[in-house]
Amino acid sequence: MESLGIAMIGCGTVGGGVAKLLDEQRVRLAERCGRNLVLRRVVVRDPSKIRANVPKAIVSTDASAAIHDPAVSVVLELVGGVTTAREHVLAALKAGKHVVTANKHLLAEHGAEIFETARKYERTVAFEASVAGGIPIIAAILQCLSANQVTAIQGILNGTSNFILSSMAEQGTGYAEALKEAQKRGYAEADPTLDVDGSDAAHKLAILAQIAFGVTAPFEAIERIGIANLHEMDLRFASELGYTIKLLAEAWLVEKEVALHVAPVLLRETDMLAQVRGAFNAVQVNGDAVGEMMFQGAGAGALPTASAVVADLVDLAVGRAQQTFQAAKLWSTNVRGFTLRPSQEVRSRFYLRVLVADKPGMLADVARVLADHSISIASVIQHEALEDHAEAIVPLVIMTHYAPTGQFRKAVEKINQLKGAIPPGVYYSVDD
Repeated sequence: MESLGIAMIGCGTVGGGVAKLLDEQRVRLAERCGRNLVLRRVVVRDPSKIRANVPKAIVSTDASAAIHDPAVSVVLELVGGVTTAREHVLAALKAGKHVVTANKHLLAEHGAEIFETARKYERTVAFEASVAGGIPIIAAILQCLSANQVTAIQGILNGTSNFILSSMAEQGTGYAEALKEAQKRGYAEADPTLDVDGSDAAHKLAILAQIAFGVTAPFEAIERIGIANLHEMDLRFASELGYTIKLLAEAWLVEKEVALHVAPVLLRETDMLAQVRGAFNAVQVNGDAVGEMMFQGAGAGALPTASAVVADLVDLAVGRAQQTFQAAKLWSTNVRGFTLRPSQEVRSRFYLRVLVADKPGMLADVARVLADHSISIASVIQHEALEDHAEAIVPLVIMTHYAPTGQFRKAVEKINQLKGAIPPGVYYSVDD
């Protein structure tokens, strides 16, 4: 049987999972694509390390030799990062090899260059594993929903943040304790910054925006608010109101403009996304023909991510990936004409929590500022004074009706300046 030669650059957690599937499921994979998928080269930093399912004879540190091996047709880029990964991917394409990558950071920042190079050399880039791990969301949007114009995407795209928020909401743990537990379980890196500040989810959102809307979103154009400063009291107040807080990556199509952001959002407790717990990912997609659809599963891990990588290899082996790549014209001319919408123009409902002095008139003062900015109040919660403050301080929680984000933020700035208010006021979008 004809074989498909594969070179794998990087053999960490995901690479180990790929090697395991290629080795242990070789018969099943050959039956599904009509060819043997053969791992011919593995490039690593430490070739002396023992790696299960990887013959020592094919391991080396020479990426160039692996890329230019005539027996290799596909290069798997699994090293992560940007600089070295970009060099390997471009070199592989120029050498006439197809590329499979799980690198969302690389595609978010250099997608245009990489896809232009692939088209120039008539090669294909497959990247299912770059968003939501084992969830086949890219194939779903590019292929299964191709009859639709996607109108909205809401995603829990970072398992680390979702695990932390689930722990805080369900067990009452503080942020630091929940993060420590996530690191203990292997869900969070020693430096979790990219996960908890929204950067990881923003990279994935940039890829989804490209395939769903054809817009290229620079990283700095995606507004990001992370979870590191999320206070337990806001989770508690949200629960009292019938909501839970999730870190969402969102894209909305409104009048030929696409609004993108990553931020904590209040969701009704009955919402399907609100019920996604632990380290799981989920993506909700709205199409103009199919309506609302939900995809949920493991967003990271050796075998879930390897599942997506190997699926791309199967698609390349049978020729599906090449046809989809050619038709999609990703990171090329914006033929659909959509543009990015400034975040301040996006209309939303808001949750606002302000700490104020426990004295008469504070609620009236806050309400007056909101009214001056044409923002109406939907509901108010005012509890007893906080016990852990020397002075009598009351948390004032307000839910608003819809208002432009820019207008609402101006109101919050004014509220922060009120005599008796303790800035900053904390606010999050509310999705019904």
